[in-house]
Amino acid sequence: MSDKRLLTRIEQSELDAMIQKHAMFRTARLGGVRAIFSQCDLSGLSFRGKDLSHADFTGAGLMRADLRDTRLDYCALFSADMRQVNLQGASLIRADLRGACLRGAILIGADMTGVDLREGFLTSADLTPVHGDIMDQTGGADLSGANLTDARLSGAVATESNFSDATMKGCKIVRASLSGANFEGADLEGADLSMCDLSKANMNGAVLVNVALSLADLTDTNLAGALTNAPVGPSVKDFTTPVEDLMRKHTLWVGSNGREGGQFDISGFDMRGTNFSRACLTMLKAARAVLYGINFSDAQLQAADMHEADLRHANFQSADLRGANFSAARLNNSSFQGASLRPLELVNGRMLSADFSRASMRYVNLSGADLRQADFRGADIVYANLTGAKLEGANFDGAKLEGARIDPAQQAMLKVKAE
Repeated sequence: MSDKRLLTRIEQSELDAMIQKHAMFRTARLGGVRAIFSQCDLSGLSFRGKDLSHADFTGAGLMRADLRDTRLDYCALFSADMRQVNLQGASLIRADLRGACLRGAILIGADMTGVDLREGFLTSADLTPVHGDIMDQTGGADLSGANLTDARLSGAVATESNFSDATMKGCKIVRASLSGANFEGADLEGADLSMCDLSKANMNGAVLVNVALSLADLTDTNLAGALTNAPVGPSVKDFTTPVEDLMRKHTLWVGSNGREGGQFDISGFDMRGTNFSRACLTMLKAARAVLYGINFSDAQLQAADMHEADLRHANFQSADLRGANFSAARLNNSSFQGASLRPLELVNGRMLSADFSRASMRYVNLSGADLRQADFRGADIVYANLTGAKLEGANFDGAKLEGARIDPAQQAMLKVKAE
């Protein structure tokens, strides 16, 4: 990014004072002033954990700045130089990033809902026009796990950038340069990728439901395992009995201890589009099923078997999952907020623990869940949210926990068990 502008240098002490006044401005307190960082050199400074929502960073230099967990909602970041900036866990909802340079930036787990990342220019009477892009040919941005729902990236240059496991529903990315980009496991449902250069891109396991790819260059693009509109194996329409009737029979089967009705078995079925919220699905059989995006909130799923199932973006909020089997399942970006996953006491006095062994659980929300004595051996829990979860007796041997959000009280326990 060639930039000949003369920027006004701001030091950390000055920045801290401006942040304080901005906080007063945000709460309508006397003496509050909106933070205006336009044309300022803020490189290398720390904004970590601060709320800068609605601040103006137009044309600012933020190279290598620490913006982890910072709130930048609705900020003007037009044509800002954000090379190698750390925005891990930051919130940039509806921010204006047109023309911003994010080459080498870290945006892991950032909330970029509705962000505007289209190409742009900054000009004035005495400034050389500046053009920025997401990255240039020497290094891409890391947006793995970021939420880019409804973001606008048309015309952006993002070659070699990392969008793995990102949520990109409804993104408009027309005519973007995405050659060699990594979209492995990304959710692009409803996105518009028309006329994009996706040559040599990795879309292994990506969700491409209702995605527009007209005139896109897919030369050497890896589409292995991608979820499209086509069902993966048998689907709901292949049942000879309506799903509602099968669920009623299952409820009767559970209530009669197997004497009446019949067990609901959807193993290997593609059940996308089904709603299981508040359903009685105790001892459900769903091994290797495709259950992407399904709502299981408040459902009864004690001792359910979902091993090796595709449960990405599924919602298990407040569900009863005692003794459930999720071994080797794909659970990236799913939510277990407030769910019960403690051991299930069986009639013979034995205890059946929830099994997440070898499961892929990147960016999963486990906040407030009861995970006592759950088995997480060998699970990939990178960047998951475990705040407020009960972890007593849980087994994390061999689990990957890099970047996971945990409480101070959980830290020592998890470090020991993850080694």
